Amino acid sequence: MNKTIVLSGLVALLVSLSSSGIMNYFADKNKVVKIEHISNTPSQAAVYSNGEKTNPVPLDFNQTAEKVLDAVVHIKSTQVYRKGDQAIEYRNIPAPFRDFFGDDLGGFFRPRLQPQSPKSNSNTSPMPTKIGTGSGVIINSEGYLVTNNHVIADADDIEVTLHDNRNYKATVIGTDPSTDLALLQIKANNLPTVPLVNSDDVHIGQWVLAVGNPMGLNSTVTAGIVSAKGRSINILKDKYAIENFIQTDAAINPGNSGGALVNLNGGLVGINTAIASPTGSFSGYGFAVPANIVEKVVKDLLEYGTVQRGVLGVMIRTIDGNFAKEKNLDLTQGVYVDSLLEHSAAATAGLKVGDIILSVDELKVNTSPELQGAISRYRPGEEVLLKVNRAGKAIDLKVILKNREGNTNLTSKDTRKVVKILGADFEEVPKELAKKLNIESGVKVSKLYPGKLRKHTQLREGFIITKLDDQAVTSVAALIELLAQKQGKGGVMLAGIYEDIPGEYYYAFGL
Repeated sequence: MNKTIVLSGLVALLVSLSSSGIMNYFADKNKVVKIEHISNTPSQAAVYSNGEKTNPVPLDFNQTAEKVLDAVVHIKSTQVYRKGDQAIEYRNIPAPFRDFFGDDLGGFFRPRLQPQSPKSNSNTSPMPTKIGTGSGVIINSEGYLVTNNHVIADADDIEVTLHDNRNYKATVIGTDPSTDLALLQIKANNLPTVPLVNSDDVHIGQWVLAVGNPMGLNSTVTAGIVSAKGRSINILKDKYAIENFIQTDAAINPGNSGGALVNLNGGLVGINTAIASPTGSFSGYGFAVPANIVEKVVKDLLEYGTVQRGVLGVMIRTIDGNFAKEKNLDLTQGVYVDSLLEHSAAATAGLKVGDIILSVDELKVNTSPELQGAISRYRPGEEVLLKVNRAGKAIDLKVILKNREGNTNLTSKDTRKVVKILGADFEEVPKELAKKLNIESGVKVSKLYPGKLRKHTQLREGFIITKLDDQAVTSVAALIELLAQKQGKGGVMLAGIYEDIPGEYYYAFGL
């Protein structure tokens, strides 16, 4: 009897559970799953002011990106490695042999011409090339654009691709290795541009966008803030390098070089140039050349073909707490004058060792990079007002800046035309070095870029020119004058030496 009751109860329970399960099963089958879409996300609660305190607007980078993208370009630079490209190198040819046979030893040293294009001979294998990519910023509707010098350095061919995929060949108007900037031009009109802003007004913490072509990803926009100003990271290898970078945490990677760093109004704050990274990819910090330095470089390259840079002629150090304690200084900020070059602009104006430079034309300078950046905006012959702390007393000094040669002369554009044809920068050999090398005088090839010297000779940077044909080269001005006289009259031969290689070398090319 009890077993029957228990069994009946179990059966009733199973039926009840089964019925409930079946009903729930069919109920789930007919259940409508609703996905809710919220159009106004909480992130729009973050706002910024557009300058009118009563009119805050949502933080949105769309309009800024639309303004800038069309004016940022992709740059492809190609360098061709040549072997025996119409090059003549005469080495250690004794004078009697040259006098008897002529400079080419009766033809034994005539160049073997190499085909310049793989298409010219079907049996000729293509010449090896090196291809680099970067970014650029259009700053003028007539086709002028700014990029980094390292993006186009040593390039034999430069191709620019606009945001709308149009392609152009670019011409190098001028370069400035000291700031790692270059000015290019393409044959196009009515182009969109990015206006430059006063980079002195850029503040730490303000929003900026980095626009460029990182890692082959064209037209990429990243956002961040200005995280520091006046940075020097010792990345530029030029002898007279000027590093006064704006630091940002907007993501910058290889390929961003030469691209735009802009504020939320679409104004150019700087040209993205470098990253601080142990891996070669973005690790949190990018660096841009400030727009004020960019503007000065561009103006000089357009007007003179080279950058006219005034210098103080001082050795300087940034003051910090430890240095102030070591020198028993009352200040922990400013730029300490460690030494002065003889007859320099600073020495002539009365600046002394131990002075602390506080400002340049009322622009405050707390570090050496800031002082270098401020002075780099001026040309030789221009006057700047330095505010200086001397033994606790504030004084003002008016300084007329000089060039690196110690005078106020500007390089003429006509001079640069000749130099541009050769594709080289020159500097005079100091008397001490000339005496050490046992030469009367000479002019050193400090930098090579696309031109006749690199294309038609094996001449290398560091070569010291002592003679052009049979005439002594005593200065850069003398070299330029001799070259100008030779233009259109055939070939020339440069004679000279290297500091670290024995023997005398000769390089010939046509003008």
